[in-house]
Amino acid sequence: MLGQEPPRALPRQGTLAPAESATRRPRGGLVAGIPAVGLVLLAGCASVADVTGTATQQDLVELRGEVAAAQQAAQRARSDAETAALRAVEARLRSQGGESERQLTALTRRLDGLTTSLTELSARVDELSARVDALGRQLRGGAPAAPRTATPALPGSTPPGSTPPGSTPPPGASPGLGTPPPTPAPAPGSPAPPATASPAQGAAGARPSTNALQPQDIYQAAYIDFSKGSYSLAMAGFREFLRRFPEHPLAGNAQYWIGESHFSLARAGSNAGQTDKATQELEQAVQEFRKVVANYPRGEKAPTALYKEALALIELKQPALAQQRLEYLVANFPQAEETPMARERLTALKDR
Repeated sequence: MLGQEPPRALPRQGTLAPAESATRRPRGGLVAGIPAVGLVLLAGCASVADVTGTATQQDLVELRGEVAAAQQAAQRARSDAETAALRAVEARLRSQGGESERQLTALTRRLDGLTTSLTELSARVDELSARVDALGRQLRGGAPAAPRTATPALPGSTPPGSTPPGSTPPPGASPGLGTPPPTPAPAPGSPAPPATASPAQGAAGARPSTNALQPQDIYQAAYIDFSKGSYSLAMAGFREFLRRFPEHPLAGNAQYWIGESHFSLARAGSNAGQTDKATQELEQAVQEFRKVVANYPRGEKAPTALYKEALALIELKQPALAQQRLEYLVANFPQAEETPMARERLTALKDR
């Protein structure tokens, strides 16, 4: 009929319309392709996991190896750095030690120079003291006599202006106060009256003559020889002084200067290259310095003798004995001028 839609042909059972068929084919292909894609993806995932798992273990091994190598390198670098630092410290210590040793040597030389100067000054003081004593004796011995008054004549003496016994007075002279009457001559065969000395002669006999040597004279003469460098003469003079006056207040000083003379001879021998002679003189100086402490332990030269003995022992390569003597000096003479120098020497000996 007009206006009616023509009837559609029904498809067969089990068949689809062309459009519907065309639409559904892709779906069916997609559905059919899903298992294949899934299998491929599953296979891909399995192979990636395997590959990833194998690569991670290798990376860990490599990383561990690199860490171990880095640790070893760091340890070697640290060891090298410590070795270099130790070497630098040792080099610095050696440099400082050498500089300290040079400074110590310079200070030791300066100290020896000051000690020598001090010794010379002490000797100069002793010389001046001896001269003052000598001048005092000269002033006392040469002082003008007191003005005389009229003194009675002693028996057997002849006052000035009188006539000797047994002689006639000069013409014009009359006996008076200043002229005693003449004494009769002794009878033949009678003993002569004993001779009496005049007042001047009696005074001269009561004290030693001015030509007699005093202790200070011997000491001063010996010290002058020492100051001139005549050490053998000086030692002979000081020994003579000790022989005559062993208890004199200057006896300890004389004994010290004997040791100082040997010490000076040792230095002269060392400067001249005479090692054997220098050694002998040093040994003798040690013995003489010890006598000062043994015989005059409270004398003014005792601490100086101890210090010089220690110096001689150091020169003789006997530091242990030198240290003992210096310690004795510091302990027994803490206020002596040599004590600070002894402490410095002790420090140097202990640092060796």
